[in-house]
Amino acid sequence: MKNLPIKIIDLFAGPGGLGEGFSSLYDKNGDPVFEIALSIEKDEYAHRTLRLRSFARKIFKDSRYPRKYLQYIANPTSEMFESLLDDFPAEWEAASMEACHAELKVDDDSMIEHAKKRLEGYSGPLVLIGGPPCQAYSVVGRSRRAHDKSLATDEKQTLYKCYLSFIKALKPDVFVMENVKGMLSAQYESKRVFDLIKSDMQDAGYTIHSLVQDDPVTGKDFVIEAEKYGVPQARHRVILLGIKKDSSLPDKFRHLRERINPSTVCDAIGSLPALRSGFSKRNKDLSDEDWSEYIQAAACRILESDEGSGLKSALDAVFDARYLPKRSSCNLFPHSVNPEQSILDKWYRAKLEGKRVLPNHETRSHLALDLDRYLFCAAYAHTYGVPARLWHMPDYLIPNHANAKNAKTEQNKNKLKFTDRFRVQLYDSPSTTITSHIAKDGHYYIHPDVKQCRALTVREAARLQTFPDDYYFEGGRTQQYQQIGNAVPPLLAQQIASVVADIFGIDNKSFFEINDDASSEVCRGS
Repeated sequence: MKNLPIKIIDLFAGPGGLGEGFSSLYDKNGDPVFEIALSIEKDEYAHRTLRLRSFARKIFKDSRYPRKYLQYIANPTSEMFESLLDDFPAEWEAASMEACHAELKVDDDSMIEHAKKRLEGYSGPLVLIGGPPCQAYSVVGRSRRAHDKSLATDEKQTLYKCYLSFIKALKPDVFVMENVKGMLSAQYESKRVFDLIKSDMQDAGYTIHSLVQDDPVTGKDFVIEAEKYGVPQARHRVILLGIKKDSSLPDKFRHLRERINPSTVCDAIGSLPALRSGFSKRNKDLSDEDWSEYIQAAACRILESDEGSGLKSALDAVFDARYLPKRSSCNLFPHSVNPEQSILDKWYRAKLEGKRVLPNHETRSHLALDLDRYLFCAAYAHTYGVPARLWHMPDYLIPNHANAKNAKTEQNKNKLKFTDRFRVQLYDSPSTTITSHIAKDGHYYIHPDVKQCRALTVREAARLQTFPDDYYFEGGRTQQYQQIGNAVPPLLAQQIASVVADIFGIDNKSFFEINDDASSEVCRGS
């Protein structure tokens, strides 16, 4: 096909997960199928990540990164950053033009005009991607505002109209719009938001398609369950595919291809170096050097309880200090890697093959008693193969707040909220959904290794979202977690991009298709 790569406009881009998936797809000749002309994001830190990733794409040449880029993501100092920019000023300027820091607003067409300028001189096909902010559609968010009368008229629920205005003005050949499942039940002025969106997109001149169902009937037919497509995470999102009615593009196309064997937490993070946490500042009487001693004492406390008496085999691992992990920060990939790497490791390490750089892999510090809880939960999951609930815990580990009181009484077991407040991510299953809440605490994202006794690092969360290891997240740890929790998994996005490329008649193969050809792993699909 002529006019490759196809230009993309990415709205509400976040840290760039959706754009990363499209940018990483190549045709049969090894040329990129898509290229981002403009991405727009209002959050300062997500925008910085977005811009850096654009810059990284531009300086990645001859299958490698410049040494200074690797040095920066391993040790991100301002001095190293300035030195990097000095070497590649043109690429940085281009990245700054591509990644725009701006807020999209209803009835404000300034960014539409900016997009038109970015597309000047381009006459090829155009694809619009992105997803309006999901907070207004989130089921959890709506439950917290259950008594807020303004919710039904909250204009945040109509931010999709910004997306619609770009569609009307730019008339892309194809668009991909992503949002949370809560969109299906959200209402605005007594009307279902999903129905409003679908109707408005159709009125704009587009046929609306599901990526997983022929002839979709209900909103559920547009839901993509990411774990079915190789993402090591149970992430369910509504994704609409729009095709311009007056184009020559086909209305029938292949759907996303389900994989027989799901990717697991172990596939995603099993090869990463083991780390342990430190103690939070609230534990002034404990130092990092006391960690092993504390964990061993915690294991003894658990074993002395009725609830922990059956966990001895799992807890034995913490009594040999020789095998306990080192403290906290780690920006280096281990010299020796498990020879039986998962297919996912090829995705994560593709641009860092042979390099030891591993950014954003640093543990947070925890309260001492939380380490007891993490240890119990990891040992329980290791022993019984399921996460522990509050009523499985010894009494001294149950938090002293209203939602946890009387957790062990039969009448309360099914009534209490947050009974899985402390949750281990099981090695042999996809993880639970990585959300922005991981930024606030790690209780719901406990590492499955008993010896590590901690919450997931930023890099581990990023891997569960399928971000490659060379994808560096800017900002403090809180901002990094938030970006990852709000993102689209790039590996899922690439498979969506592959479907879109097929619609344009471009011969291509996504990551799994390439590696399935090599490994003869069987997939099923429509």
